[in-house]
Amino acid sequence: MSMTAVERPAPGVTTHAHRRRVVGLAALAVILLIAGALSLAVGARALSPAEVWHGLFAAPESDQRLTEIRLIVQTVRVPRTVLAVVAGVALGVAGALIQGYTRNPIADTGLLGVNSGASFAVVSVIALFGFTDPFQYVWFAFLGAGGAGVVVFGLASIGRGAGNPLTLALAGQGVTVFLAAMTTAVSLSDQKSLNALRFWNAGSVAGIGFDVIWPVTAFIAAGLLPALVMLPSLNLLSLGDDVARGLGVNIALSRTVGIVAITLLAGAATAACGPIAFLGLMVAHVARYLTGPDYRWLVPYAGLLGALVLLVCDIVGRLVVRPGELDAGVVVALLGAPFFAILVWRGKFRSA
Repeated sequence: MSMTAVERPAPGVTTHAHRRRVVGLAALAVILLIAGALSLAVGARALSPAEVWHGLFAAPESDQRLTEIRLIVQTVRVPRTVLAVVAGVALGVAGALIQGYTRNPIADTGLLGVNSGASFAVVSVIALFGFTDPFQYVWFAFLGAGGAGVVVFGLASIGRGAGNPLTLALAGQGVTVFLAAMTTAVSLSDQKSLNALRFWNAGSVAGIGFDVIWPVTAFIAAGLLPALVMLPSLNLLSLGDDVARGLGVNIALSRTVGIVAITLLAGAATAACGPIAFLGLMVAHVARYLTGPDYRWLVPYAGLLGALVLLVCDIVGRLVVRPGELDAGVVVALLGAPFFAILVWRGKFRSA
C-alpha cells in the first residue's frame, strides 16, 4: 500500500470535518447577527428592543423622544455597527492572508507598513491642509497605506532575496520604522496633527458616516474577490515555493495578487478606523485552531471572527466606562496582548 493511500483520510472523516466547518461558520454568522442587534441597543443610552425597532423602521414622528431615538439608531449606532463588521472582516481576512503568504505565524497587516503609511498620510495632510473631517483625510490615509504596501513589496522584489518571505518581512519592518519616525516628526511640529493622530491612532469605529463607509466597503469588496480566488494556490504555497512551483503555481503572480488584496483590505479598514492592533493576528490563530491549515476554510472563519471580535470590543468599550467610551482599538489591544502572552507561554504558535 502506498504512503498516499495510507495518509488519505477516510470519506466519512472528510464528510464529518466538512459538516463541522459548515456548522461552525453558520454558528459564527448567527452570533454575529446577535452581536449586531446588541450593538444597536447598547450605549450611553440603553434602548429596548421595541425602541431599536422603532428607530430602524418607524416613520418620522413629531414626538421628540421618538425622534431622538431614530437619530441615535440611524445616525450613530447603525453606521458604527456596519463599519465594525466590514472592517473586522477585512482585517481578519488580511491577517490570515499575510500569515499565509509570508509563512510567518506572527505576521500581521502592519508587516506591510499599512498602518504606518496611513498614519503618516493623515498627519501630513492635516499639517499641510488643515483637514479636520474624516471624509477629507480618509482618502489620503488609504493612499498612504497603499503606497507603503507598494514600496514594501517593491523592495522585497529586488535583489538577491527577491520574493523571499523573510525579505518581505525585513522590508516591511524597515519601511514601518522609517514612516513611524516621520509621523512623529510631523505630529510634534504641528499641534493639530498631534491631536488628530492621538484620536485616530487609538482605532475607533465611532463617528464615521456612510459617506465614508460605502466607498471603503467597495475597496474591501475589491480586495476580497482576488483573495478568495487565490485560496487554492495559497494552500500550495504553504507547502513551500519549490513544491508549489512543481505543482504548477505561478509564485510571483500568486504572491503579487495576494499582496494587492491584503493592501486593499487592510488599507481600506485602517483608513476608516485607524490602526486596530492585534485583530488580524489574533483571529487568524483562532481560525487556524478551529479549521486547520486549509485556507479555503481558514480565511472565511478569520473574516467572521474578525467582525465578531471588533464588534464585541466596540460594545464592551461603550459599557466599561459609561457614560464615556473606550475606543474599540484599545479594547482589542487589551484583549490581544494577554491572548498572545498565553499562546507564547503554552507554545501554541502554529506555523502558517
